[in-house]
Amino acid sequence: MSTESEDEHREAMKALQKSQRDARKTKTEQRGVVLVHTGEGKGKSSSAFGVAIRAAGHGQRVAIVQFIKGTWKTGEQEAFKRFPEITHVVAGNGFTWNTQDQAGDREAAQAGWAQAAKLIANEDIDVVILDELNVALHYKQLDLPPILKAIRDRPQETSVIITGRDAAPELIALADTVTEMKSVKHAYEAGILARRGIEF
Repeated sequence: MSTESEDEHREAMKALQKSQRDARKTKTEQRGVVLVHTGEGKGKSSSAFGVAIRAAGHGQRVAIVQFIKGTWKTGEQEAFKRFPEITHVVAGNGFTWNTQDQAGDREAAQAGWAQAAKLIANEDIDVVILDELNVALHYKQLDLPPILKAIRDRPQETSVIITGRDAAPELIALADTVTEMKSVKHAYEAGILARRGIEF
């Protein structure tokens, strides 16, 4: 339990407030940003989808292109239908260990990228989420150079979020914000099945 008095707490918070305000004055650039969510832990896509809903709440237009995951029914897919601000594109045939079709997976990813590239270049879209793009790149379903170019050449106000483990070093270098999710423990490892609404 804190032994700090009310007056001491108030003075400490005033100092912190001033520090925060002074730091904010040094941040003057306004533009869209590139975020990468990577790492072995859970929550990369979930975090990006949270941003999608937040942006939609501000009346911004959002485009989500999901690579890898396929056409199976997910909670996010149904939820996105409730937001007219969100365009959702499924651009995968499913997990590679299920499809076992390298050529088909590559074709689906390339078709998805063709749509994603147009969405990134569209000045009317505020946020583009490229879900599991890192995984598609890791499996060589897509080539990295055109992706880097499209992100660099995007409209100034457009933000891009890229998810998936094994992010390419070039994408990490290009990004403004990179978050690496670390797994401490996972229910599946304890024999608990993936749960609707939590995992999918």
